[in-house]
Amino acid sequence: MMKEKVCREESMNPNDYSGSDSERIARAARVAFAAGEPLRITARRPDAVSDRQFWLIDSAILLPENATLILENCKIRLSDRCRDNFIRSANCGLGIENVPPLRNIHILGVGHAVLEGAERPRATGDSGKMLGERTFGTDARRIEEIPVGDWRNIGILLANVHGFSIRNVTIRESHMWAVSLEYCTEGELRSLAFHSSGTRLIDGVRQTVLNQDGLDLRRGCRNITIDTVSGATGDDLIALTAIGGEPRPCGLPGMSEVCSPQMAGMDETVSGIIIRNVVGYSAGGHQIVRFLNTGGIGMHGILLDGLLDTSPEEVRDIAAVRIGDSNPAWGGVTPLGDTAAFQIRNVTSRARNAVLIAGSLADSMICGVIDRNGENEPVVYASGLENTQNLAIFQCRSVGTH
Repeated sequence: MMKEKVCREESMNPNDYSGSDSERIARAARVAFAAGEPLRITARRPDAVSDRQFWLIDSAILLPENATLILENCKIRLSDRCRDNFIRSANCGLGIENVPPLRNIHILGVGHAVLEGAERPRATGDSGKMLGERTFGTDARRIEEIPVGDWRNIGILLANVHGFSIRNVTIRESHMWAVSLEYCTEGELRSLAFHSSGTRLIDGVRQTVLNQDGLDLRRGCRNITIDTVSGATGDDLIALTAIGGEPRPCGLPGMSEVCSPQMAGMDETVSGIIIRNVVGYSAGGHQIVRFLNTGGIGMHGILLDGLLDTSPEEVRDIAAVRIGDSNPAWGGVTPLGDTAAFQIRNVTSRARNAVLIAGSLADSMICGVIDRNGENEPVVYASGLENTQNLAIFQCRSVGTH
């Protein structure tokens, strides 16, 4: 009996432990990562506590440096008590004012790996959304809780991680951005699927859930390959954003991003991003792929090759591809040269605008755009031609509705 107990205490399998699902996963993680081995999570084994075959977690799974998490034919759902991420790099979190760099973190789905939002989320949306007024949250009007959404609503959150990958994962009913990266470099994101619509049926009532982006790359993300993203989201399916701001401590509640703007003087440029094989749409009618940089932060060296808009007849997104913004809330049109060296290729759109240049764009190429909506030209200049320079457009056509 003693030998069996020791074996269980040293197990890398969460099913071998007792306690809450989060406690069981954390204990297995400590053993696996200390041994330099992957943490492998398979389907939950029914037991005397519950006959559930999915994991119900109360807090984020934390990944340290040199960690690999394998999700093998399993589902992990956030509990109604949880106001936290599914998965987060261990260098960031509440009260961690400085986010040190981590290296070599990998999340791999094997078979059917699913992450699913809570049935009754405590909070949804970003920091600009008041809970219970603009977006759902059972923490609404609880004076002891932050009254707005924040970075804890993100599904998978990596910050200042270098040399990483996320592969073959499906995320359903995210509480905000499903996957968000801040200051991350040298990574791969492959075969990611998202399923959300901007609303949820909760206790028989249709509720609004805002800011359900699929995959977001934020300030300082560079040299990253994105290959095969699919599904539908309540907000943008993919968004690359580099929005400036004043420095502050990291890890503050009530903020949309866990890291500070101008963090430790780090490069905030977004560059060297390759995006291929995007198949999906924004169920909320936003953008399928959005590029937005402000505040003098550069965005350049971007390739988008292959986008297929799969929106149903009743949905018309604002744009399949949107570059920049003239809205003063986002800093207005970027100076010529700040948004540059884009290649946009092989886009098939049913949106109101196939490619919408809503800010500035320089030294770039757009080709192979097919607009199946036919209401506008394949490439629309919302902010005027004077905000473009050295822009080559060819083999783009409008074919009308189908």
